[in-house]
Amino acid sequence: MLKQGVMEVLPKVRGVYKINEPLCRHTWFAVGGPAEVMFVPCDEADLGAFLQGCPAEVPLFVIGGGSNLLVRDGGIDGVVIKLEAPAFKKIELNGNILTCGAGLRNVELQKFLVKNGIGGLEFLSTIPGTIGGSVRTNAGCYGKEVKDVLKAARVVNRKGELSEVSADELHLTYRNSSFPEDWIITALDFEIQEEEPEKVLETLNHQKMQREVSQPHNVKTAGSTFKNPEGKKAWALIKQAGCAELAVGGAKVSERHANFLVNADGACARDIENLGEEIVRRVYENSGIKLEWEVKRVGKP
Repeated sequence: MLKQGVMEVLPKVRGVYKINEPLCRHTWFAVGGPAEVMFVPCDEADLGAFLQGCPAEVPLFVIGGGSNLLVRDGGIDGVVIKLEAPAFKKIELNGNILTCGAGLRNVELQKFLVKNGIGGLEFLSTIPGTIGGSVRTNAGCYGKEVKDVLKAARVVNRKGELSEVSADELHLTYRNSSFPEDWIITALDFEIQEEEPEKVLETLNHQKMQREVSQPHNVKTAGSTFKNPEGKKAWALIKQAGCAELAVGGAKVSERHANFLVNADGACARDIENLGEEIVRRVYENSGIKLEWEVKRVGKP
């Protein structure tokens, strides 16, 4: 529940504050408690002014498309920031550099790539979520990762200061990054190459077909649950540990891909997390390998 003092200490903004906003509306798992306050800024200047005026003791968390996120049932204290205003969804082409707002959904990127004959980013446009979230986790598939195409990013720090940093300064590694937690990405520059629109569409359709064959779709899931250990496949370890048909409450392991957990029947966040932890336990007992969560878990139990 909202503490009365939180809204009283937040600065005036041009954007929108939402009190006790249910985060189940903002995640692909469709679970999770409320954000004490959600802030939707109008643009970079509004975000910067909010950060300058927000007391340091107020916790902040940035949410993207919610595709790689498990919000616990107790919700998130403080302010959850969501960059969903039009100013954060812009996309501009300048030579061989494509600039995308952090709030741009990857599915919208697909349309732009085909229309403008742009290659090299097809893999990124098929990953669920937003462009900003893809960078935080160095998302990748089909042999490419964000770090292979990223040139620079615009970021705002906790003091509200805007700067541009190179891709190297983001320290992107396998499904991870180590740049400061208080950096909020607002826009990204990608290096692209010209390609025939028909070829781009062909690549996108091929990748879509592969996903539909091998991964669950049209279900409540957050994507790959665990990182692949070096030289191993998480899904194979999960199957070998006898977890392919495991379920806890309304959560279960996907029948199509063992590294995907699914909210199949009114699961709560606790069901999903407990299922994941049971998989970690069983895989460790069976193989001696401890799986590491790829899905980000946040909030109070």
